[in-house]
Amino acid sequence: MDTTAYLEAVVEQAGTFADWVDGRDATTPVPTCPKWTLADLVDHVGSTQRMVAMLVGGRMTEPSQAFAGYVPAPADPAQWRAWLTGTAAEAKQAFDAADDDTPVWDPSGGAAGVPFWSRRLFGEACVHRADAAAALGERYELAPEIAVAAIDDWLDTMTSRGYWENQPGFSDAMRGDGQTLHFHASDAPGEWLARREPDRIALEHSHIKADVAVRGPATDLLLMISRRRPMSAATGLEVHGDRALLDHWIGNMDWVTGD
Repeated sequence: MDTTAYLEAVVEQAGTFADWVDGRDATTPVPTCPKWTLADLVDHVGSTQRMVAMLVGGRMTEPSQAFAGYVPAPADPAQWRAWLTGTAAEAKQAFDAADDDTPVWDPSGGAAGVPFWSRRLFGEACVHRADAAAALGERYELAPEIAVAAIDDWLDTMTSRGYWENQPGFSDAMRGDGQTLHFHASDAPGEWLARREPDRIALEHSHIKADVAVRGPATDLLLMISRRRPMSAATGLEVHGDRALLDHWIGNMDWVTGD
């Protein structure tokens, strides 16, 4: 997927998300994000879309102005659909006017902010729609190829140099001496090998025997890797090898360490 395809998917996912949450009870708990209500989830999704639109549209190489531009979601759930689809449209418009080499702040530690944020918004849309589905009892579906792309985003971001350096709790927990985990989508091309090293997690796309391997439909893999579905409920996945290593990995694969 390229930047254009990512943003088209963001608009589509945001539209479905907006339809689901429109007019719903703002106090509904979100079981996959235990500290959040539905209002918190809506606010996070829409404000992130708006912040990224500001970053890319303003060609910002430093994020403070975008952070300062935070505007909360409307208090009235009847206004959520228009706000969410509007912030997604703002993001797409900003990316449409930028090139992939436009200088934009990249928290992963790389130097390609536009491609990073196009993929990151896409990953956010996919995973947080799963949160909305869990909160509202909606059926969650993704095309296998889309789920593979979302797994790419999650793993690439969580194993990036920027995340490692800025989340000391995560890096302390995930240091290793070569332990390997292999994830393999069974319904679309997608394989990932993660190796825990002393100073990083090395991620590659390859089929190599690992200490633990997980294989199954890409959507099930995404929900497991992103901690949206526990392994006990992931009946479509096969695990071979060191289950304790997998449990440790999943236990520490969170955006905010220590939770």
